[in-house]
Parts: sequence; C-alpha cells; structure tokens
Amino acid sequence: MSKTTTPLDAIAHSWVERAPAHVQPYLRLMRLDRPIGSWLLFWPCVFGLALGSGLQHRAFLAHWNDWRLMLLFAMGTIVMRGAGCTYNDIVDRDIDAKVARTRGRPIPSGAVSVWHAWLFLAAQCFAGLLILLAFNPFAVMVGALSLLLVAAYPFMKRVTWWPQAWLGLTFNWGVLLGCAAEADTLPASAYLLYAAGLFWTLGYDTIYAMQDIEDDALAGVKSTALLFGRRARRWIFGFYAISLAFFAAAGLVAGLGLPFALMLIFAGAHFLWQVRCLKADPQICLKLFRANREAGALMALALIVASWSL
Repeated sequence: MSKTTTPLDAIAHSWVERAPAHVQPYLRLMRLDRPIGSWLLFWPCVFGLALGSGLQHRAFLAHWNDWRLMLLFAMGTIVMRGAGCTYNDIVDRDIDAKVARTRGRPIPSGAVSVWHAWLFLAAQCFAGLLILLAFNPFAVMVGALSLLLVAAYPFMKRVTWWPQAWLGLTFNWGVLLGCAAEADTLPASAYLLYAAGLFWTLGYDTIYAMQDIEDDALAGVKSTALLFGRRARRWIFGFYAISLAFFAAAGLVAGLGLPFALMLIFAGAHFLWQVRCLKADPQICLKLFRANREAGALMALALIVASWSL
C-alpha cells in the first residue's frame, strides 16, 4: 500500500502527525487534521441550543444541562463529521484520485482499503447513535432524519451545480437538532435560523470550492464556484447578506431584542471583510474559508448574549 501524504489543506504539524503511523490514516479519514469542518458543524448546533434556551426565557449556559448538551454536541459533531467524511471519501475515491488537493487522502492514496473504511464508518455511526440516544425522543427523531441528507450529499456534485446548497441543508441540521434538544419543539424561528445557516454555507463553501475550479472541471464534477466563475464574489456577498437577514428575522420572531441585533453587526463586518479580501488564489480562499470558524462564533455569541438579556 502507498503511504498517505499530508493533504494540501491540512494544518501543518498538527497532533495527527505525532500519532502512531498505523492510526494516522484513520485520523485523516475523519479530517481531524482539518478541524474547521467540525467547527462549521458545531456552531449551528450552538445556534439551536441558544435559541431553544432563549425561547424558554432562560439564559443559555446558566444551567448544568446546557453544558451537558454542549458536550454531547461537541462529541457528536466530531464523530459524525468523521463518519460523513469517511462515507464521502468512499463514494468519491475515484474523483479524489484526479484532484491535486484530494489525491493524498487515505483511500485514493492506498493507506486505507475501501473495506476497512466501511468498517470504520460503521464504528463511527454506532458511536454517533449512542450520543443521539442521550437526547429527548423528539430530538432523536429530528437527528435521525438528517441521515437522508448525509447519504445523498456525495452524489450532488454529479447531478447539480449547487452541491453547496445540499451541504448547507446537511451541515445546518444542527440548528433544528439543537433547538429540539433544548426546547423539545421547533418553532418558526428555528426554521428561519436554519435558512440563515443554509445561505452562510453557500457563501463559505463557494469560497472553499474556488480552490478546485480547474481540477473539478477536468474531473467533470459541478460546484457553485464553477457556475459563478468571475461573478463568485458578488454571489458570495449576496449569500452572506441573505444569511444575516434570515438570522435577524429569526431573532425578531423569537423576540430576542436589541442586544441580539447589535451583536449581529460584528458578524456582518466579518462577512464584509471576507468578501473584500477574496481573490482567486487557493491560499487566500483557504484562509477565508477557515475564518468562518470566527464568523460562526460571532453569530453564536449574538444568540447567547440575547438569551442572557431576556
């Protein structure tokens, strides 16, 4: 078997490189050397938890159960992001072998066999199920529904120019799951927040896809970055603006008040900075994509501050 190489978009000198050699390919399969994906999956969960707490007129993180749910979601995002990436790599192994940024991944490089990847996927899904069962029955049902989105995602780039939209539906399911786990209900504000997350993902994942425009075109796969071409910056600005509008609407419907609106200004400034700095340069695109960890934190902070002011 060939030895896996460090992916071009991985964090240099991460702890994964210090793990035992036979374990490293599986850690890379989970993308633990690229934690940004886990953050982007985790923040929508926090959005939902903070919204659910605010709907009950209770300050988020003021009760031990909030911290318990936060810990469960933190573990769940790492495990299920790993499972999703493993499944994606199994399905996309032939395409990944043709793309410079992805040909060093464990399966196309030969570091992990397809059979072992399936077994590893099953183990991660079992761990995710155990975490999900710690929530209330309504949240368990909401969480189970997300599997339909996860299963279809790797095929979207083959059939539509908008795979980033499907990723948005999938990655932001944590908004609904978080609200269901915290409040045992899904009001209109939760769906507005879900829509905000969808457009946020359309923005940042279009930036991410701009790294692979040439390779994706050669491999015959589709993306919003290829669809928009030189108009990508305007589209990304529009996605971020719509995301903020839905975020503000969710706060208005939930009655979160002025502190929420004021805190949201910081997230808007961060989005504007991203758009102003955006260039068709893979390194800049990767930097701006990773910066959405901070953007998510700012939006989460707006919801948390709002819950404390009710």
